[in-house]
Amino acid sequence: MTRRQITHLVCTAAVVASGLGAAAPADHRTAHQVHRVQPGESIQRAVNAARPGDTVALSPGTYHESVRITVSDLTLRGSGTRPTVIVPGPATADSTCATAGNGICVIGTRSSPVKGVTLRSLTLRGFAKNGLWATWTDGLTVHRVTAEKNGQWGIAQERSVRGVFSRNTAERNGDAGLFVANTVDREDGAQDSKGTVISHNRLVGNRIGVTVRRLRNLTVERNEATGNCAAVFVVGDEGQPRAGAMTVRRNHIHANNKLCPKTPRLPFLQGSGIVLTGTEKTLVTKNRVEDNVGTSPLSGGIVLFKSFVGAPNASNEIRDNVVLRNSTADLANRDTGGQGNTFRDNKCGVSEPAGLC
Repeated sequence: MTRRQITHLVCTAAVVASGLGAAAPADHRTAHQVHRVQPGESIQRAVNAARPGDTVALSPGTYHESVRITVSDLTLRGSGTRPTVIVPGPATADSTCATAGNGICVIGTRSSPVKGVTLRSLTLRGFAKNGLWATWTDGLTVHRVTAEKNGQWGIAQERSVRGVFSRNTAERNGDAGLFVANTVDREDGAQDSKGTVISHNRLVGNRIGVTVRRLRNLTVERNEATGNCAAVFVVGDEGQPRAGAMTVRRNHIHANNKLCPKTPRLPFLQGSGIVLTGTEKTLVTKNRVEDNVGTSPLSGGIVLFKSFVGAPNASNEIRDNVVLRNSTADLANRDTGGQGNTFRDNKCGVSEPAGLC
């Protein structure tokens, strides 16, 4: 190779390298980032700096603030080894989540839902309203979160699809430990949750362990509920489409005998296991429901009751459950206007009317 050829190749390489360098933007990132936060630092500041795919990792300790998440594909996680606790702090001018009394808010819109957010290994304690409040989300995952002593709901979601709530603990919250609904600010027909799953959660000492309100296409499975006034409420009404088309299976529901006073919508609650009101085509199967005792109209192991706007249950199937030592009955069909509801192959002692066991 001549000297002239060598010189030409060197110059060409330099030009190509220069061009490649110029093409890369100044803020280009080759990998997702982890934003680490220590107690005393701002979680919200780290969340605001994050981009889709990033993780905000909290060190063990206590954080005094509320956090608002509006970016998709974000993970907010605690240490997983020692407690990472979020409690109320001072509300700032831009902290709408704190102003509303919530701990963590995951907020999208109808036209642009927040997608793929994951919350894990956190404790949300002592908020005036909800530990977690989520609206307009798609694929929200909540895993190993403890929500305790919050004023209304421990973990709550509305207007959302494909949620996964697994291995969480909800304890001593003012209303439901875990609450999922179509919408909370108006009456409306049931929404297709597109396969939302509530599984392996522990629900203790709440007013209601799990409330599923006006939804379809959802699974509640392998949860434990004890010490609540009522364990599982599946709630519908006369709206269209109707609530239901879901599965409640393999849950352990025992001794939900806390006494809660009546409200404008519900009588006093005590000793309720699984209650269906105004729902259709729901399968309740292979649950163990024991020692739920009370004298409320909703007391009993597995209870069908017309909704409080008068909508009956229809075509629900209750089969292959173990339902024992509940009072006033193990199985109770108190929905006299309901049609097509079936009870079969359940192990139980007392039913209303007789003959369901």
